[in-house]
Amino acid sequence: MIRHGHARRGNFSPEYHSWASMWTRCTNPNRSVWRHYGGKGVTVCDAWRSFEQFLADMGPRPAATSLERLDGNLGYGPGNCVWAERQTQNRNTTQVVWVELDGRRQRLVEWCTELGLSINTVRDRVKRGATYQEALRPSQFWRPKRS
Repeated sequence: MIRHGHARRGNFSPEYHSWASMWTRCTNPNRSVWRHYGGKGVTVCDAWRSFEQFLADMGPRPAATSLERLDGNLGYGPGNCVWAERQTQNRNTTQVVWVELDGRRQRLVEWCTELGLSINTVRDRVKRGATYQEALRPSQFWRPKRS
């Protein structure tokens, strides 16, 4: 019996693929990514055990998007999930570096864009001993720390 038409003979819709991947990340300890999700306590709300309810809450998946949790400290469920583009998701990972500069706090990549700096230049300066705040200053004022 076909219930929703999104998973026919291995031809999964983008929405079904996202739902199944979400479910597996949070519930199957045999999957390599489980340690980053279920292993850290990330859960799926009871309503989303049903693909049909997930689809009703999320709607069709727009092209070039995937499932994103708005608050990484919360689980998957309505109100905490959206369809997001890769660039948005890349800015919301646990590996994002937050920097406060001149009383403002934002992601390192946003500072680099705003200041016209290459992220690789800033990372290189930090590897050579600068703080992120020092590394973001204009290069004529930046000097590597001496050992």
